[in-house]
Amino acid sequence: MKKNFLGTVNKFKDFYFRYMAITRVYAHEWASIIVKTQNDLYTFTHKWFGDHLPRVAQQYDKSPQWAQKSLFYLPWFCLFLITLNYFNVFDRSPTIKSVQDPNVVIVNDDLRKMITDGQIYTDSFVEELRASGRIDFNELFLSRIGANVTGRVSDIFAIPGQTVKQGDMLAKITSTELTQSQLSYLKSKSASQLADQAANRARILFKEDVIALAELQKREAEANSAKAEYRAANDQLRVQGMDQPSIDRLAKSGVIESINNVIATIPGEIVERKINKGQVVQPADALFTVADLSSLWAVSEIPESSSYLIHKGQKVTLIIPALRNAQMEGVVAHVDSIVNPQTRTVVVRMEVPNKDGLIKPGMLATMMIESQPTERLLVPVSAVIRQDNQDHVFIREDGETYRMAAVKLGPEGKGFRPVISGLKEGQEIAVNGAFHLNTERKRQLSGG
Repeated sequence: MKKNFLGTVNKFKDFYFRYMAITRVYAHEWASIIVKTQNDLYTFTHKWFGDHLPRVAQQYDKSPQWAQKSLFYLPWFCLFLITLNYFNVFDRSPTIKSVQDPNVVIVNDDLRKMITDGQIYTDSFVEELRASGRIDFNELFLSRIGANVTGRVSDIFAIPGQTVKQGDMLAKITSTELTQSQLSYLKSKSASQLADQAANRARILFKEDVIALAELQKREAEANSAKAEYRAANDQLRVQGMDQPSIDRLAKSGVIESINNVIATIPGEIVERKINKGQVVQPADALFTVADLSSLWAVSEIPESSSYLIHKGQKVTLIIPALRNAQMEGVVAHVDSIVNPQTRTVVVRMEVPNKDGLIKPGMLATMMIESQPTERLLVPVSAVIRQDNQDHVFIREDGETYRMAAVKLGPEGKGFRPVISGLKEGQEIAVNGAFHLNTERKRQLSGG
């Protein structure tokens, strides 16, 4: 067995050396032919240049030996470069490899347990408009109380935070203006009485045919004018803060009082005071602000582009962060009919009951306003993922394959988002587990 193997090896060696010798002979002959052909071509070229372009030939002959040899080997160098280029040796572009579609996910049994599939369908959709707002006073139960006359504050009986009833005295103002008005009232009262007496005497004398009718009419006209001045003086005192019983006492006693009382016009709490003792005030000044805090307003400014969604009577959910995100249900009480030209917004408000007094005016709040229901193609919020600043869902292609598709969706409402584009009714998607699918998609792309 060993002898046969050695014999076979020896035969193979003889065969190899024989054919290698033949190959060397032929290679030597081909090389000689190529060299001879190149020399002939070189001689022909040199002769042609000598006949047609003698200056070029002379310049070549004067060149150094290494330059002449370089030109002799230049064709071989060019052939070498052409060969390398043919085999893409110089091509630096990356080789295109077949890779998995980056949007396709192939799930396994463990991942399948985390996914819930469902079909896209059309249903009633209620859009929720989220708007920032604040708590404010209910202006129906708010009163800014000022002075009725010009004068100096002599006494203050109320402080901020105090609860008052309608008619309670808040402060006293000493006023010379009120003194002059009372004096004018007393004078007009006396003038009216004298004019009445003169008119009565004139009637008696006219019956006795002592005076003419013209004299009687003159006395009656004077009496009517005096009565008008008396009523005007009475009204002036009413405007300056005196009630009718006080005016009647003034008429009986004739004692002038220069004190004007500042009275609470509504029941509630004093939320603001702007006077101090000894301060001079004017009728245009607001001295106290009284508010009934059992009813407040929640006010929000809606962008004009969304104002068409808001109507009086719509359901509103009010969220107050300062009260641990307490929620209150209500309805839209009012929507402004005009747009604020500076902010391009529309004011919306709702009434907020505050019997416990926990809600404070000035608190920040968020209003969740529900629009009218419409029929829309809906996608659960749990099916949506955010990738590259765009919404995506995973569409089921077969039992083990899901494809991530970009979609355009509207604002959220009650756990759903309406489809604007990218999906059709009846398509099956992953309604739960989209996050796990996206994680698996990235893992498969990374080769993990």
